[in-house]
Parts: sequence; structure tokens; C-alpha cells
Amino acid sequence: MRSKTLKIGVLASGSGTNLQSIIDRIEEGTLQAEIACVISNNVGAFALERARRHNIPSVYLDHRLFSGRSAYDAALVETLLDHQVELVVLAGFMRILTPVIIDAFPMKIMNIHPALLPAFPGLHAQKQALDYGVKIAGCTVHFVDAGTDTGPIIIQAAVPVQEDDTEETLSARIQVEEHRIYPEAVRLFVEGRLRTDGRRVIVSGQPEYTSNSFANPSALYSLGDT
Repeated sequence: MRSKTLKIGVLASGSGTNLQSIIDRIEEGTLQAEIACVISNNVGAFALERARRHNIPSVYLDHRLFSGRSAYDAALVETLLDHQVELVVLAGFMRILTPVIIDAFPMKIMNIHPALLPAFPGLHAQKQALDYGVKIAGCTVHFVDAGTDTGPIIIQAAVPVQEDDTEETLSARIQVEEHRIYPEAVRLFVEGRLRTDGRRVIVSGQPEYTSNSFANPSALYSLGDT
């Protein structure tokens, strides 16, 4: 276990519902971490307001003021380091990261994607899933690498597709699982229980799962209850 509280930096461009799920876990005492800052490239992002409501430093960093993506990411790195951030969490951050920030935080940047990667990477994953006709959709927390949604997978949760699902209804049910597994992935990192072996992320202390467990999202990663 860590002797000091790990500091998280959250990057967000929108409403920040996944940010809120992490804040809630911290405030209820089930996630021993501190959100050191919330940074957004969108001055109107409600994520910044969420941060202010919880007395978390909020930073608006306008990407249009920089010469390019690398210059902007260098400013992100500087801001994160100024706040002593050890883990970067992407919560709807609508920018592709460059090696400038990825190399500064190797296997210390997490993202959540609304699909069971490697299926349906990129934008509109829920629509991709419906158009393809899959019966099981879901979400994935993964470490960020140089590709688009290609980093090592930490946690996934399955969401059955209903016959009458629309992109909106499926997205809403997937988001419920996002709010459950993202704080859990952060908790595993904070507790030092994640290590990578090539593309595999190995979780120490993980129980054995049956095939039924994998079909039951509520049982997938209930490590906090064991």
C-alpha cells in the first residue's frame, strides 16, 4: 500500500460524468486518491464546474492558442507536473494525445471507451456496434498508447444489446457501467495492483471468474467486496 495519497489529473472536454463518478468514490472513502487538478480545452465544459463545486483546482487551457498539438501537450505536461500528478485520467477529452504527453506518463494515462475493445474503436462506438449487429456491447478502461484506443486493456464490462436499442438507449446503459468500472480501474492503480506484460494488464489479487461472471457485469470486478 502507498504511504501517501496518489494525485490524479483529469482531462475533460465535456460534462464530466466519469469525473463525477471518481469524485464520488473519493468522497465516500472507497478510493484513496486526490484529484489534484481538472484541465479542459473547452471553457464551457461542465467538468470545470464539477471541479469548482468540489474545491478541485480547475484549469482552462485553450488549444487554439498553441502552434500545434505537441506544443499544447507540452503545456498539459507542465500543468500536470506543477500539480504533482502521478496518474492522468481522460474523461471525455476530445483530443488525440501526442508522444509528448504519452512519453511523460508512460502507462500512467487511462482512458475509457464505450465499446469492448478492440472492437469499434474511435468515434460513435455505440452506433458502430448497433450497425454491426452485435448482441453484447460494453465499455473498456485501458492505458493510453500512441494508437487510437489501442492501449493495454485494464477492465471491461459487458452490456447486452436489446432488440429495440437506439444509439441513445444503448449509450445510457453503457454509461452506467462506465461509472462503475472507471473508479475501480483507478483504485487498482492507486493500490499498486496493476502491472503490464506486453499487451496484458495483470491484476494482483484478482479472483478466478467463471463464464457466468463474465456475462454478469455486476460481478465482473467486485474486488472491493472481497
